[in-house]
Amino acid sequence: MLKAIIFDLDGVITDTAHLHFLAWRAVAQEVGITIDESFNEELKGISRMDSLLRILRHGGKEQTFDHQQRLALASKKNDLYVQSLASLTHESLLPGIREVLEDIRAADVRIGLASVSLNAPGILHALGIEQAFDFCADASRITCSKPHPEIFLAACAGLKVHPKEAIGIEDAAAGVEAINAAGMLSVGIGPGLDRAGLQLHSTRELTWKCLTDFWASRTVLIRN
Repeated sequence: MLKAIIFDLDGVITDTAHLHFLAWRAVAQEVGITIDESFNEELKGISRMDSLLRILRHGGKEQTFDHQQRLALASKKNDLYVQSLASLTHESLLPGIREVLEDIRAADVRIGLASVSLNAPGILHALGIEQAFDFCADASRITCSKPHPEIFLAACAGLKVHPKEAIGIEDAAAGVEAINAAGMLSVGIGPGLDRAGLQLHSTRELTWKCLTDFWASRTVLIRN
């Protein structure tokens, strides 16, 4: 029986990728590194410090900054990003998300969040949907970034469901790998996610019927 649906946040529920990019670009420019939106795609789904390390490596400055300096750079990026979150409202939800959350709730299936963003609670509040979630994994307690399955396993534990009773939804390759590694069924939103059990072009296609049909089809395959 399908008992839970666990969502990533950025790129699935709302799109703050551009806000992340603007903040990272400003910090990177400050230390003499240039990044573009194409490079920013590599930062999707991974933690703040891991993102910073990738940027420093990209600019050939991985050994230039000590731990405290890296923490300061990451903190500056977060400050810029948090300031930009003031622009989010209930209208910032991606198409179809409000409807699918309501339908999942009506079906009495649990809803979880597995985002590595430390700002996730504030974002859900700004979007006006914090009450839609039964459990949000605490990113501050996660030691391993995606594609490690830790955060999805934490969400399953918080929801009191076995991973094999849940579907995870992601928009990044690292996130899809994390879902698969957790032993859950995976739904990928967007291009290039061929490792997802079900790949959709956009959240407009993410409906309760779509999810239940996917679950039923995979259950049949497993039984056979």
